[in-house]
Amino acid sequence: MLNSLSPSWNAILKSEIENDYFKDLILNVENEYEKGICYPPKNLIFEAFNQCFFEDLKVVIIGQDPYHGKGEANGLCFSVNDSIKIPPSLRNIFREINDDLETIFIPTSGNLQRWAQQGILLLNATLTVAENQAGSHQKLGWETFTDAVIKQISDQNENVVFLLWGNFAIKKGKNIDRNKHLVLESGHPSPLSANQGKWFGNKHFSKTNTYLKFNNKKEINW
Repeated sequence: MLNSLSPSWNAILKSEIENDYFKDLILNVENEYEKGICYPPKNLIFEAFNQCFFEDLKVVIIGQDPYHGKGEANGLCFSVNDSIKIPPSLRNIFREINDDLETIFIPTSGNLQRWAQQGILLLNATLTVAENQAGSHQKLGWETFTDAVIKQISDQNENVVFLLWGNFAIKKGKNIDRNKHLVLESGHPSPLSANQGKWFGNKHFSKTNTYLKFNNKKEINW
């Protein structure tokens, strides 16, 4: 399983990977995959890191856990495989992009791999889930690992944009050094939150690009 974690992140997360809790976590995850159907496929558990190398990192988006339906999860938060119907939260993300950037972008796929390859870490707090059981792997130890990932990014990098959508993601941002990085917070793009006025109009996509440009980094093609 760990063979699928890219060398650039292996070096950054070496101390974490060698920690006893992480070894227990991997054993627990292996056991869950043996017991029943889990997502994403084993080879995609660390896909967020493999699509966005540490040295290319510009933006971090934090999700909660993978989609738990058949064929949906591809290891990137908010993202689904090409053949899957675009989920409601992601539709609202695309709608805000259009409103914010004054574009007419009508995506036919919810696969966000193209974001990851531009330097966006699409990080779920929990990297695995049992089929049809949202949040089912939240007690395995993933949160400790992803908290450490966020702290390492904060400590070892500068001028990264963290997009924290919803209370869960905002709490995950507690270890970010806000003197070194831009942290943008808003409600979650899920229909319930978005329809209550907590998502639309946050302009996170234009704000991200303005910050990246100011810091001499290439802007994201959303």
